[in-house]
Amino acid sequence: MNLESPKINVEKSPEEVFEFLADVKNFESLMPENISKFEVLEDDKFVFALKGMPEIILKKKEIDAPNKIVLGAAGGKIDFSLTGNIVKTGDTSSEVQLQFAGDFNPMMAMMIKGPITKFIETLATSIPNAI
Repeated sequence: MNLESPKINVEKSPEEVFEFLADVKNFESLMPENISKFEVLEDDKFVFALKGMPEIILKKKEIDAPNKIVLGAAGGKIDFSLTGNIVKTGDTSSEVQLQFAGDFNPMMAMMIKGPITKFIETLATSIPNAI
């Protein structure tokens, strides 16, 4: 299953956006209102939970400064990744798009597609105000 957020314009350079997303503690400011837990576990790993959902641990898996950062599941039964793609659109502006990729059975994919789509849209649309 592959899902994409809308492309979000940010009035910051790709380097500034990348630095913000590369610091995992900043993800707390992007989370939706229904977050019930957020905790930084290590410099490159954090855990979060949304009300009514299990805890999810994300860890930095790949970085390609200043254009791409990949977070992946760190433990648990489900393997997935969340990729932030950053494209320069001007001297002090960039475009960010989040992509979610995971291998789920059809029943699980049907159940989580809506909530995950909404989640990555919330993360992406929160970026311009959080930086």
